[in-house]
Order: sequence, then structure tokens, then C-alpha cells
Amino acid sequence: MFKELFFNNFNNFITQYKRVAIVSHVNPDGDAIGSSLAFYYFLLKFGIDAKIIIPNDYPEFLAWMPGIEDIFLYDKDPEKGAEYLNNADLICYLDFNSPSRTGLIHNDLCHCKKTPKLLIDHHRDADLSQFVEYISEVETSSTSELVAELIKSQGFEKYLDDKIATCLLVGIMTDTGSFAHSIYHPETFRICGELISPTVNYALIHSNIYNTFSENRMRLLGFCISNRMTILHEYNTAYIYLSKEDLESFNYQVGDTEGVVNYPLMIDSVKMSVLITERQGVIRLSFRSKGEFSVHELAKSHFGGGGHTNAAGGTMNCTLNQAVDKLLEVLPQYKNLLNK
Repeated sequence: MFKELFFNNFNNFITQYKRVAIVSHVNPDGDAIGSSLAFYYFLLKFGIDAKIIIPNDYPEFLAWMPGIEDIFLYDKDPEKGAEYLNNADLICYLDFNSPSRTGLIHNDLCHCKKTPKLLIDHHRDADLSQFVEYISEVETSSTSELVAELIKSQGFEKYLDDKIATCLLVGIMTDTGSFAHSIYHPETFRICGELISPTVNYALIHSNIYNTFSENRMRLLGFCISNRMTILHEYNTAYIYLSKEDLESFNYQVGDTEGVVNYPLMIDSVKMSVLITERQGVIRLSFRSKGEFSVHELAKSHFGGGGHTNAAGGTMNCTLNQAVDKLLEVLPQYKNLLNK
């Protein structure tokens, strides 16, 4: 109900603001970039001076997207990034709901306490008290789908163009694993159908994302499966671990491990897959599951993270071996659920 009220009042709300900063989470993925770019183009149609600020670089397979060159990378010039935030009269959180998810931008966001904030997100455990308006829908495929709903509520015929449609499709496609998970209702497919047109080529968009591997990325994938995958049959679980040295030996680029965690789920007996990587001084964990097993609960309870039922993440400040040991330590608690 609240979402519909916000949609109805959106024009009056957004036209109060002249300078808007759109922020997304650290290590931005397809949904973070797609929803931010779509919302950015949407705001431009209202004559708003909008700026997208992301903590660090995006994956190379998104470099073709329309408007990607307009995104400001905070880690390249933190002082300029802080200036954009301080000059904004509205800050929009897209695809995250806590400043802690923004890495280096965290402190600057916390200093902007008096600046009104808008939330558009589909993750759990949002503290909605910090936002003047919000769209927070957990059972929605992606933030891009929520942005699509917002734009549709104002009139696709008036605001939708090929650039916006392309960005939205990228976000929905990537956050559902090419529509393999996180589909909570038929509206996801209906709205994608409305985004595709004779001038918005879905097959080309899909190819730009999934068929542009570098040779190093493809060899890294083979190494992950052949040399770094362990199957724990007792728990219907698989995990892949990658050290800093492993990544460097394949000339790792941002985004090269995207999707790796999904491959063990192709094994019939595997119900949960975990990718553990050593990067940027911390251990990052990606969790995926099939069926009703909640990796969100596991990630939140033991790995300082969370996400969705079938897709979650976490971080640890420890060694790679300690992270693997922690996973092996907690798995017995979930044995019955993983063996259902």
C-alpha cells in the first residue's frame, strides 16, 4: 500500500529537489549499475541534476552499458565524491539499505545526516526510519524491477526509452541469474516483456553480459571447478576457495568471479554452494542455494552478511583457511535442513 502511495506522489516528491546523488553498494553488480543508470536517466527527464556515485569499479562485462561513462568512481577521487554528496539536496540509496554496504563512502554518508534520503531496495532488514521516502520490497527480483515499477507508474509511454529499458533488463537479468531464481511473482516476466521492443534487443543484451569472457576469466572458471571445488556430500554443499595468489595468477579483473558460485548448483545433489575469495584485505563469501534453504539466515548468523533466501553474501577479517574452517564448523547446525 505504501508503495502505491509513493508512486502516486512521486512527481510532487522528486520535483522538490534540484541536485540528486544516486549511491550504490561496494563491488557493484548488474542490478546496482542497471537500477542506478535507469533511475539516473529517469531523473534527467525531470530536469534534475543527478549524479551516480559508486564506491569502486564495476565489472568489465558491464562496460558497454549506456551511460556507464557518467558514473563517478568514489575511490578514484574521494574528495570530489564527498563534494557531490555534500552538495546534493537528496541522496538516493539504490540496491542497498545501510551505509555500511558502501565501503569507502560510508563515513561521508554518515556525515550527511541532515540530507533527505530515498531508498529503493529489495534487501532485508532495512532501517526505514532514516529515509524520507522508500520502496523496500523483499519479495521482488531486483532493485531494477522496483525502478521499472516506479517508471511504469508514471507512464512508460512518457518516460521509457531504449537506454532505460536496457539498463533495467540488465539489472533484472543478472540479479535473477538469467531468471533462474528470485522470481516471486509473474509481474517480473510481464514487466520484462514491456521493456523489450524492436529497438531493445534482449538476445544482444544477454550476449553482452554472458558471452564476453576474457581468456583469463574462462581459464579461472576452469581452475575453480577442477582445482578449488570441494563437495561435502554429507551436507549437500559445495565450496570453492580462491586465494589472492590464485586470482593474481589469472590476472584477475573486477567481475571475473561473477557467477562462479552458481556452477556447483548444477550438480543434482548440491543444495548450497559457497565461493570464498581473498580480496582487498578481507575474505568475501558468496552463498547460493536451491529450494527453500535460506542462505540469508546462514550468512547473517555466522558471516556478518545476509541477502535473500537463495542468494546472500558475507565478509570476514581472517585468513582464507580460517574462513573455510568457519564454514565447516557451522555446517552441522544446518545438516537436517540441507538434507531435506
